[in-house]
Amino acid sequence: MDTPLGKIAVLGGGSWATALAKILMHNCPGILWYMRRDDRIEEFKHLRHNPAYLTDVIFDTDRIEFSSDINYVCSEADVLLLAMPSPYFKGHTDKINVNISGKTIVSAIKGIVPDENVLITDYMTERFGVSSQRELVISGPCHAEEVALDRPSYLTIGCHNEDLASRFAALITGKHTHTILSNDVEGIEYAAVLKNVYAIASGIIHGMKMGDNFQAMLTSNAIREMARFVNEVVPAKRNICDSVYLGDLLVTAYSRFSRNHNFGSMIGKGYSVTAARMEMEQTAEGYYAAKCITDINHNHRVDMPILEAVYDILYRHVPAPKAIRRMADTFS
Repeated sequence: MDTPLGKIAVLGGGSWATALAKILMHNCPGILWYMRRDDRIEEFKHLRHNPAYLTDVIFDTDRIEFSSDINYVCSEADVLLLAMPSPYFKGHTDKINVNISGKTIVSAIKGIVPDENVLITDYMTERFGVSSQRELVISGPCHAEEVALDRPSYLTIGCHNEDLASRFAALITGKHTHTILSNDVEGIEYAAVLKNVYAIASGIIHGMKMGDNFQAMLTSNAIREMARFVNEVVPAKRNICDSVYLGDLLVTAYSRFSRNHNFGSMIGKGYSVTAARMEMEQTAEGYYAAKCITDINHNHRVDMPILEAVYDILYRHVPAPKAIRRMADTFS
């Protein structure tokens, strides 16, 4: 089960965790896999696929050590791949009472810690004493569903330790999966949070049938808004047109696989925010991201009319047509 980085554990049981586990299984002799529910684990072992997500992906479960005990998994593994939705992140990690400060932490969470309003990597450093040199982030553009279909997928690995990034990238590079290395850890994390907010906006105007012309204006303004925020909060040399920023925004804003786009589309069609959230079978990270980034931006005061429009619709109950009209007046 050991790899050049030691034993690897996947923490999370959703579609993204399942897609990443599939990729790892191509290059690793085996993995540990933490899932919260014992009944889900037993069903997985029996069916040899995740019973709830990406059910077409068949696993060699003899090479997987499942456990619902997060402390056991954290003790046994050398690399912890975090792949749960951000709203549930603290609920899982608050259960950890073993020392993980020396572990390698890989965050595949495209969100921010709700209520704390801090990045996942920052939280892992502050809460568990993990060195930033042992933290990596994974971002897209990459839909879990397309990984399951063996379609070409591109992942950016962000890490301040180039050697560690290269060694981990080797474990998730394959026939259909390509990797790009970056040292812009914090910029990648913020971009992954923001693109979910912009995908909700894209869904809203799709649901309102505002057309492709307006979609194009939204997206071009969204990438500039993302650049303003990320460059203010995490000053660094970066090209906002790189795939991890613009590419991830595009795939999340337009794809039928995008849960944030679909969530926004329901609101654009007239669903209440509450009804749309209840209708969703998966977590729309952008709902939480809109509040977190709005709170963070109170200290930075970056001009963010798209974020403001989404926040107004989701949390201030401003009618979507009114908020979108106000947002459109700022476009250039």
